[in-house]
Amino acid sequence: MNILVIGDIVGKAGLNKLKEKLPDLVKENEIDFIIANAENAAEGMGITEKNYKELLMLNVDAITMGNHTWAKKEIFKIIDEPHIIRPANYPKGVPGCGYRIFNCKGKKIAVMNLLGRAEINILTENPFQYATHIINKIKNEVDIIILDFHAEATAEKRAMGFYLDGKVNIVFGTHTHIQTADEQILPKGTAYITDIGMTGPKYSVLGMEIDVAIRRFLTALPEKYKVASGEAILNSVMFKINDETCRVESINRINC
Repeated sequence: MNILVIGDIVGKAGLNKLKEKLPDLVKENEIDFIIANAENAAEGMGITEKNYKELLMLNVDAITMGNHTWAKKEIFKIIDEPHIIRPANYPKGVPGCGYRIFNCKGKKIAVMNLLGRAEINILTENPFQYATHIINKIKNEVDIIILDFHAEATAEKRAMGFYLDGKVNIVFGTHTHIQTADEQILPKGTAYITDIGMTGPKYSVLGMEIDVAIRRFLTALPEKYKVASGEAILNSVMFKINDETCRVESINRINC
């Protein structure tokens, strides 16, 4: 089984790039299951119902979120849809689901979403404890467990990878929009990468206009970010899983 994970989709540029490239990626790499982080799909912050439907039209199976989950009011129309997964460690009573179970090629795949706490500035529950809680709840009813850890600090992501090594099949990071080159299979068999990267404007600062970002750093004055224009890139990673053992055999970064 081949699982493709798409880095944080940023605005219309990212969605258009996905529409352009994803069908060929799926065909060329015989992709069976697709996960995409879409918390920035609505012009850099949040997701709309239209964005959600566009991703479904592209046969994206699981749509994960992050710290901008609630940025657009429309999210409340779709938050309980079966393909949307918001961070599980938001406070109790928050709408939506922090993990979902999918069927693919005779296997049950659980996709979890957790939000880091270092430098995120959102009041969430402990992601390490929540990971353990969810895994203990579902481990006997699924074949594959995957975590999108939406976090800022590389140390927190690395710690999560080793914490869950041997307990889940894949831990991948999102949020920082820069693809890392540390893809590896950890000692106990869990596949790991610190950040998948971004699907959005190539010449930008994390998808945003360069000049605006520079002015913010130069002056320390508030200025609204805007999604950059121009050429876009698609950052992704493919995980090849053994159909019998459900262990990851290889990890390949695919960028276009």
